[in-house]
Amino acid sequence: MPQVNASGQPYEDDAPEPAAAPAAQASTDALDDLLDEIDGSLQTNAEQFVRSFVQKGGE
Repeated sequence: MPQVNASGQPYEDDAPEPAAAPAAQASTDALDDLLDEIDGSLQTNAEQFVRSFVQKGGE
């Protein structure tokens, strides 16, 4: 049985997503830049990064 909203219209699951607001897009771009910077750092310092998380002496 299809769902009906308060106005009596059928509820559609396949409704298109609203376009991202410009502020949300800017935030996403900033986050992508940060993740790219972290990824680049890990590629050059991966061994050092992993060693910093290795437990020593049963810690």
